[in-house]
Order: sequence, then C-alpha cells, then structure tokens
Amino acid sequence: MKYEIIGDNQQMAKIDLQPGEGIFAEAGSMVNMSGNMGMEAQLKGGLIAGLKRAVTGESLFLTRFTPAGGAGFVSFAGTMTGRIFPVRISAGKDFIAQKSSFLCCEEPVTLDIAFTKKLRAGLLGGEGFILQRMTGDGTAFLHCCGDIIELDLKDGEVVKVQTGLVVGFEDTVSYDIALAGGITTALFGGEGLFVTTLTGPGKVVLQSMDIARIAATITPYILIPQRDGK
Repeated sequence: MKYEIIGDNQQMAKIDLQPGEGIFAEAGSMVNMSGNMGMEAQLKGGLIAGLKRAVTGESLFLTRFTPAGGAGFVSFAGTMTGRIFPVRISAGKDFIAQKSSFLCCEEPVTLDIAFTKKLRAGLLGGEGFILQRMTGDGTAFLHCCGDIIELDLKDGEVVKVQTGLVVGFEDTVSYDIALAGGITTALFGGEGLFVTTLTGPGKVVLQSMDIARIAATITPYILIPQRDGK
C-alpha cells in the first residue's frame, strides 16, 4: 500500500492498492476510486467488534475496498474541515483515539474500545468515557478538526490541553483532568473549568479546533424561523 495526503485544510487520503491488498474505511468516507475498485460492507472482526464500534459512535459495518484485475486507488475524506494524519500501529504500540476521528485503516489493524480509567476524566475531559483502541500491525488514518499538533512526551512530562482537543495518544500516555488554574481563572478566564492533562511517555496528537466549539460559535448567528403572527 502507498498513500498520499492531498490538500491543505480540507484534506483527503489517496490510497494506492495492489491486487490482494485491501483497506477498511468508515461508511460514507469514500470520495472517489478507480473503476476496478470493489467495495463491500463487512462486519470487521465479527458482530461483537461491530457492536463495540457502534458504542463509540462509529458505523456498525465498515466498507472494505480492494482492486480487481490490477492496481487501483481509492480516496477518503472526513466530514468536516480539517487534516488527515497516518498513525503507524505495531505490536506494543497501541493507539487510543477520539471516538469520531477514525477514517480508514489497513486490514491487519484491529479496532476495539477503550474506557477512560478515571471517572472524572470521562465525565469532564471532553472525550467521553469510551475511546477507540487500535491494535495490530499496519497504518490507520485519522481525521481531526482544524490543524494538527503532534507532541512526543518524555517520561513524566505533562501537557495541559483544552477539553475536546485531544485526538489521540499512545497507550503509554496517562489521561486525566485538572482545574484550569484558580477559581477566578476557571470561572472568568474563558478556558472552562477544567483542562485535560496528558502525562508521558508517548506520542500525543491534538487538534486546533473541535466541532462542539464551532457549533457554539455559529449558533448565535443562525436565524430561527418564526411562526406567522409571532
């Protein structure tokens, strides 16, 4: 498999496949494909795995793409303005991702669910109690909102992040929440009551914007239709 990330802030991933190779993608994410590319909805990993994906907010079925009679290509894009980045999954390097960030992956990559270890992190961390775990040996492609920030944290190194902006991290990274400064800062600083804390070692991927903040920003400008006479 070869791939190319095309575009700037409205990116798509173009995947070149050889005969016998295949890739699984989130339903509805395909942009275009070569004429010889076949597609089939499958329960990757079986019914239980499909139900676990449904719990994370993803599709019960994934779509498998594979070329027939020669090499072919297929392209995928996310559902919002943002960037696509590849994550290399290998033995001993599981990756935990925001439940809505998955775009597509090579066939050897297994998708599962992961639970936040601490109640307060799941309740207040902005990512929810259920995250998505990726294991196996291959490349997965994730989509974020806005731009990407990649950090490699050293052992014990801590980074604080506004809630909702964590896309994913290696499973060696600890995930928690903390108060955003003192009470006055938390109430009037504009950053919310809590921030997410990530403690190394391991890789962390952040996004510059999240869909909830975008929705909150444009909501005051949306005209609400009024009924006649009101």
